[in-house]
Amino acid sequence: MTHHIKGQGRHQVTLLPEALDDFVTEDNPVRVVDIFVDGLPLDSLGFERVSAKQIGRPGYHPATMLKLYIYGYLNRIQSSRRLEKETHRNVELMWLLERLTPDFKTIADFRKNNSKGIKNACRTFIELCRQMQMFTDVIVAIDGSKFKAVNSKSNNYTPSKVKGHIERVEQSISLYLNKLDDADKNAEPEAKADLSATKLAWLQKRLEELKQVQQEVEQHPDKQLSLTDPDSRLMKINNVNRQVSYNVQTAVDAKHHLIVAHEVTNTPDRGQLTAVTKLAQDAVGKADITVLADKGYYSRSDIKAAQDLGATALVPKGDTSGADRKGLFNRSLFRYDREKDVYICPAGSELQNRFTAFEDGLEQQMYFNNIACRDCSQRLKCTTSKRDPRRIRRWVHEAEIEDMQARLDALPQTAVIRKQTVEHPFGTIKMWMGATHFLMRRFKNVSTEISLHVLAYNLNRMISIWGTEGLASKLREHCG
Repeated sequence: MTHHIKGQGRHQVTLLPEALDDFVTEDNPVRVVDIFVDGLPLDSLGFERVSAKQIGRPGYHPATMLKLYIYGYLNRIQSSRRLEKETHRNVELMWLLERLTPDFKTIADFRKNNSKGIKNACRTFIELCRQMQMFTDVIVAIDGSKFKAVNSKSNNYTPSKVKGHIERVEQSISLYLNKLDDADKNAEPEAKADLSATKLAWLQKRLEELKQVQQEVEQHPDKQLSLTDPDSRLMKINNVNRQVSYNVQTAVDAKHHLIVAHEVTNTPDRGQLTAVTKLAQDAVGKADITVLADKGYYSRSDIKAAQDLGATALVPKGDTSGADRKGLFNRSLFRYDREKDVYICPAGSELQNRFTAFEDGLEQQMYFNNIACRDCSQRLKCTTSKRDPRRIRRWVHEAEIEDMQARLDALPQTAVIRKQTVEHPFGTIKMWMGATHFLMRRFKNVSTEISLHVLAYNLNRMISIWGTEGLASKLREHCG
């Protein structure tokens, strides 16, 4: 006699067949997906074929396909071929799709052709969260992360890289021609036969291709060319490694860790602060939000533009002057006196505001003191110039940057809050993706993929906060 739990016989006949609904419990997250999609105004969001034609072969309703994709991204299934398999064997999907089994081409085409609708569905969910009062006293953390593109490093060219390739091919051609000359001089027909002209022709053809690539690289605004995915760029992912990627920007709510806004870019973080801040303000319906970012976003003009939008920016400044390595006084040692409008140098002398100039597109005031600097005993530690005094440049809006730094100094936990808020969603999404790259190419399609990831992440977060039945109830209330 066995004490193991026994299963039901595969050929056991039941008097009454079980309904498919019996296999999906009331607290199953798949019910939230069903309620959310059924409550969306798909036509106004931009989905195609919401209203079916009266002639021709019937197609699948966009709601069915959107449910399939949201379920897939919630469960780490992003491939259209894998989703097709799941529709045949996954009981939850059978319930969600009412036993429909679209083929992988239909599934893939829906994601490709409904970029606008999918992005708007992601925004609509944030709007529902706002209606549920999830965003009060909004503090958002902004950060970017590199996501690998469908483009290998070997198919990405920069001026230095293509130049190196051309030099190597030219050396190979030269070496090959020298071997042919040696074979002719030494009358070695066997050696010459081994040196096929086919290889020489291939090398010459390759050289022409590389010169064409070099011309395209030089004409490109970014001086970079990606052959497989033209919108992707070679970027630093750490201090050592680089990969062909997209830089995905997100703004994450510090209270509930919801991704309130996102944007796909192919440029570094610096210069992105204002654009992402505006997206976050629009998403939460408030202008007076607090924005946290790391020093990679530090740009005085960008910070000023973000604060002009009504936001309070908190961005630490990194020291990149290099004065300490040269044995010179760092600019931070020069103290500004607002009442007198002078800088006090480390030796105690006052540097007066002499004139205003434009540098790097910024209006800057120049502070220096010719007499004090000329006779100063600390001059060698202050400047390397033998004639000119040490000049301190001050942006005309520098007071706003100093006020921001004062707020940062008063809130030393800001860096910790930013890190805990914005880095976890990136880690979660990359874990869901696995050790792979985007499945699609170009800005439009990559943005669609990220929108599906963000929608799935936010749904998962809201289920964690409210519970499945609680969120389902809220969605019925606000989607109705």
